[in-house]
Amino acid sequence: MDQRLSFITLAVPDPAASRRFYADGLGWEPAFEAEGEVVFFLVAPTVVLSLWRADDFAAEVGPLDRRPGTAPLTLAHNVPTPAQVDAVLAEAVAAGGTLVGAAQDREWGGRSGYFADPDGYRWEVAYNPGPIGEQLMRAAGLLGEAPPA
Repeated sequence: MDQRLSFITLAVPDPAASRRFYADGLGWEPAFEAEGEVVFFLVAPTVVLSLWRADDFAAEVGPLDRRPGTAPLTLAHNVPTPAQVDAVLAEAVAAGGTLVGAAQDREWGGRSGYFADPDGYRWEVAYNPGPIGEQLMRAAGLLGEAPPA
């Protein structure tokens, strides 16, 4: 697993309200959105902040921890091929991580799975064949040429 972070995903109760804060309040431009479900903001050439509806997040990642001072979130490591999802998950488990969600093909066209590091932080390993996923891979130098800065 190369040293790279692709997504920070926050489980939010109301994606529209969160979108208003980031887009209307802070002036950030969404890079992708599925109304009422998820909003992506490109925060660096290789990093996306994702605001994902909490119920959908919990259905895929597992139960949310809502104790004061904790935030339900995942970190993601995107890869350029579906096969690499399985390989990186296996590498993380061999290094001492715990598999918490086996790799599977997703309804949005990609493939992903989850592991927890030894402190319990959840990581998604994902292949995203869409424009955002391709943009992140190009910017990381893993897929053709990087777009101009």
